[in-house]
Amino acid sequence: MTETDTPAFAAATITADDPRYPSLVLGTNHRFPGRPDYVRVVTTTAQVADAVTEAVAAGRRISVRSGGHGFEDLATDGVEVLLDMSEMTEVCYDAERRAFAIEAGATLGHVYRVLFKGWGVTIPAGECPEVGVGGHIVGGGYGPLSRGLGAVVDYLYAVEVVVVGEDGVARAVVATREDDDPHRDLWWAHTGGGGGTFGVVTRYWMRAPGADSDDPARLLPQAPGAWRSGMAVWSWETMTPESFATLQANFGSWFERNSAPDSPYAALAGYFHGTHRSGFGLTVGAHMDDATPDAERLMTSFFEEVMAGVDAKPLFVDQQVRPWLYMSSYPGWGDPGDPFTRRIKIKAAYLRKGYSTTQTETLYRHLTTGETSPVQLILIGYGGRVNAVAPDATAAAQRDSVLKAAYMAVWGAQAEDETNIRRVREMYREVYADTGGVPVPNEANDGSYVNYADTDLADPEWNTSGVPWHTLYFKDNYPRLQRVKKRYDPRDVFRHALSVRLPDGL
Repeated sequence: MTETDTPAFAAATITADDPRYPSLVLGTNHRFPGRPDYVRVVTTTAQVADAVTEAVAAGRRISVRSGGHGFEDLATDGVEVLLDMSEMTEVCYDAERRAFAIEAGATLGHVYRVLFKGWGVTIPAGECPEVGVGGHIVGGGYGPLSRGLGAVVDYLYAVEVVVVGEDGVARAVVATREDDDPHRDLWWAHTGGGGGTFGVVTRYWMRAPGADSDDPARLLPQAPGAWRSGMAVWSWETMTPESFATLQANFGSWFERNSAPDSPYAALAGYFHGTHRSGFGLTVGAHMDDATPDAERLMTSFFEEVMAGVDAKPLFVDQQVRPWLYMSSYPGWGDPGDPFTRRIKIKAAYLRKGYSTTQTETLYRHLTTGETSPVQLILIGYGGRVNAVAPDATAAAQRDSVLKAAYMAVWGAQAEDETNIRRVREMYREVYADTGGVPVPNEANDGSYVNYADTDLADPEWNTSGVPWHTLYFKDNYPRLQRVKKRYDPRDVFRHALSVRLPDGL
C-alpha cells in the first residue's frame, strides 16, 4: 500500500494516431466521445502524479475516467489529457489502517467478488457491476443494501488523492475521517462532493463506522449469502390512468411509512420501473437479504400493499432466491442499453414523499403519448439507515428522503438526440412545474443526485427556479466544499460544468 508498489506496466500514452485511441475515448454514454490530445493509462499513484504535473506544466486541461459511466460530458468537454484509471483495480486488506483498500479503477463487481471471496464482507454500493468506484464513491453512491446499511460514503475511512498546489506540482495526500487528521476536510469532501473537483482519487479505504477489530471480517458488514428478489409486472394494455395513479400512490406512501432507520422494512430495497407504452410495461420489484427475519413475509406484504386497489392485473408476481454474489456481480446487470444502444440522457431527484396527483397525471401522459419513445421512469427506495446520518456529517446532504427518481432515455441513433433529449427534459420540467422545472428542496423534494449528472440544472432555460445547481446537489454543504476546493485545488485544475467552484474573489 505504498508508492513503491510495482506498476502493472509503464504509463502508456495513447494519441489519436494509435489504433487503441478510439476504444479508449468512448465511455458508456456514446453521446460524448472524447477528443483529448492523448490518453494516459496509469497503474500507480506515482504515475498519476507525474501525469498531472506534466499536463499542468504544459497548460493542458486534464480529466479522469475510471469506469466511464458518466451521464454528461464532464470528463470529455474541452479535455486535452484523459487519465484512464481502469487498470488500477487492486482490492486488498490494509492491516496498518485496518481497512480495505480499493483502487479507483476497480469496478463494483470486482470489489464485491474480492471482498466476498476473501472475507465474506461487502459495502452498500451500486447494483451496476461495471461501474468504477472512482466516481461512484465520491459522488455519494448507493445501492440495494443502502436502506439497511447506509450510503457507501458512511463506510469511507480514508481516501488518497493527487492534488495540485499553487506551484503546479502534483502530490498525493491521504485524508482520513480521524478527528485529528489535518486533511480531514479533504476526506469529508469525498463523501458526496462529486468527482472531478478536488484532485484525482487513486485509492479508497473502507471500514464500517465504529468498527474496532483486528479481524478484517468484522470491519465491514457481512455480505448476504442468499438474495431474495420479487417482481410484479404489468402490460400497458391493461394499465388505465386510474390503475397507474393507484399504483403510484401506493408505492410512494409505502416508502413514506417504511423508511425510518429502525423500520423492520429497512432491509427491503424496492423499485418502480416504467417504460413508455411502446416498451415492455411497468414493474414493481424488491430485493433483500434472505437472512432477514421474516424476509418472505415482509416482501409479500410489500407487494400486497403496493398492489392494493390496482384494477389492472399483473402479468405475474414472483419471488425467487438466488446466491447473492451471482446477483450482485452478474455482467451488465443494471446497465442501460446494449453495445449499440448507448446514447443516454438522465435527470434525477430526491423525493421526501410520493408524487402528487398532478405529478402522477403528468408522468402518465408522458409515458403514454406518441407511438414510440425511449423515455422511462425509475423510482428507487431510499432512506432507512441512510437517514440515520446528519446532513452535514458527510458531503452527501440528502438525509431524509425516501425515494430517488431517475428520468431517463436510452437510444442508438445520433439523429434522434435532439428529439429524445427534449422528451426527457420536458417530462422532468413538467413534473416539477411548481418549482421552476427542478426539484427544489421543500416538503416533497430534496434536490438532485450528483452521480446522475445533469448540466440542465445549471441552464436557466431548464432551471427557472432561481435556485442554483449547487444547492440542488449539495444544499448547505456547498460553502464548505468551496473552502476545500480553495485549499486543495487553488488553480482550479480539476473543473467541469458541475464541479465545485472556487469561492468568489479568487
